[in-house]
Amino acid sequence: MKRDLSELVGKTYDLLVIGGGIYGACVAWEASLRGLSVVLVEKGDFCSATSANSLKIIHGGLRYLQHGDFSRMRQSIKERQALLKIAPHLIHPLPVLVPTYGHGLKGREALTFALLVNDLVSYDRNHCLSDPQKHIPSGRTLSKDDVLKLVPGISDTNLTGGILFHDAQVYNSERLTLAFLHSATQIGAKIANYVEVTSFLQIRNQVSGVVAKDHLTGCKFDIQAKAVVNTSGPWVSQISNLLHKKTSSLTIPLAKAVNIVTRPLFKHPYAVGLSGHVAHQKTEPIESQGSRLFFIAPWRGKSMVGTAYFPYEDSPDSLAVTEQEVMEFIGDINRVYPAAKLQLEDVCFVHRGLLPCANVDPKAGNVKLTKRYQLYDHCQDGLAGLLSVVGVKYTTARNVAHKVVDWVMQICSQEPSQSASSLTPLHGGEIENFNEFLRTAQKEYASILSGKAIQDLVYNYGSSYSKVLEYLDDSAAVSKSIGDELPIDSFAVLKAETRYAVNEEMAQKLTDLILRRTSLGSAERPTNQEMQICADVMGKELGWGLKKVQEELQAAIDFFDTNFSSCKSSL
Repeated sequence: MKRDLSELVGKTYDLLVIGGGIYGACVAWEASLRGLSVVLVEKGDFCSATSANSLKIIHGGLRYLQHGDFSRMRQSIKERQALLKIAPHLIHPLPVLVPTYGHGLKGREALTFALLVNDLVSYDRNHCLSDPQKHIPSGRTLSKDDVLKLVPGISDTNLTGGILFHDAQVYNSERLTLAFLHSATQIGAKIANYVEVTSFLQIRNQVSGVVAKDHLTGCKFDIQAKAVVNTSGPWVSQISNLLHKKTSSLTIPLAKAVNIVTRPLFKHPYAVGLSGHVAHQKTEPIESQGSRLFFIAPWRGKSMVGTAYFPYEDSPDSLAVTEQEVMEFIGDINRVYPAAKLQLEDVCFVHRGLLPCANVDPKAGNVKLTKRYQLYDHCQDGLAGLLSVVGVKYTTARNVAHKVVDWVMQICSQEPSQSASSLTPLHGGEIENFNEFLRTAQKEYASILSGKAIQDLVYNYGSSYSKVLEYLDDSAAVSKSIGDELPIDSFAVLKAETRYAVNEEMAQKLTDLILRRTSLGSAERPTNQEMQICADVMGKELGWGLKKVQEELQAAIDFFDTNFSSCKSSL
């Protein structure tokens, strides 16, 4: 992935994609895989908004059973299966425990039946998954004693046991988006971050491209395309309003979604779903009036807890989470699970994003999220060649991209070809057996790298991890060549990741590197030393002066001071 803006001009592409989140990345990959010429631009960094702030869960759709929506269940199951296959380093099965209470809808009998139906609906869930590590087991029940041992401090009033089923978890959602983009560029797509669309090119009633602005230089230029797809997430309405005479009628209300990363709340590897009554309901009731489901998942040695929703009416560019909102969320968690005893200082990181909102109860303030994605063809506004995508789930982005590219191929007067994106490994995904691949990598580098260091590299970069190690500095390379028994300093690996991110993954800012190219800062605040090392290496690679290095370092610290409640610091 090389950032070369000269490649974006001077030709007419089949497809221009606006937005570099998971939906835009999937559309770029799908279109490239089917032979279309593609260009994608993102006004910030790739996967820097809502796509980076998900709960990291790839859902199989068990919750749709309560509405009898089997078609959505099947779609989610198929997409979970596809992601486990094409990105085996980033997607892994996750066991989920839900306590059962009484003998009603939350009871052991009802939920045991739900497990049975789920297993029947997902009968082919492991089809085409040759790696046993990726298999989703059948659901099972747990005794009351087992649940009390696994979730100590849970209310035992009317507790009858629990159910255990499996979904999947994204180890690094930012790198999954990058994997789609890497894959697209490897077969010809041209992409660029920090390029903002400022207006559309229109020939009468036909959209023919955009005027774009490079945020790094201030230069403006035209990009020509036969079809344009707007996948800008929370900015989708703003982008459509750039049309001449603002002919678009697309308006998408938004809700703020908040997840928090805390100290680990459990000692086991299970995610836990807990429901209970809360003081300030902000979501549509899930089980019963006044009830709210909290999902607590193990992640990077901590717990990720979600999700709280709040009404939102400001610009997407102004998104922020207040301390009051975090405190309210913590209070709700402690009411549902008093044993957590969470306090503000236990919060390591606050994830936030914006999602499409169906409506808000004006009295209670409850948010009802949009359930289904929307493909808005602007032909209904009298303009051809522009499609806006309103996505609702990270899990099904690839499936939506499939439908989007069918539309694009019709615009380009091509017969829609068969999609292979559900079976084609993504960049880094050339792994037949994940556990065996990891063991082999650890054995190969055992003399110079710790098993944990290689594990981190494999989980983030998959089969491409060795390309990262090619960026080790000379002293590290010499150490490897002479068989030095002393492990390479961990900072040497971090430096290699930094060089790789700059030269191969378009990292332009220090926060790009810390938050989205590496896993350094997505679950806990890096040390000042780690950030200084990254800034110095980036500065050397990009030709920054001392002032620029200090500005980037301060910008990163300011970000963490805003989003890490428990880890304030300064230079």
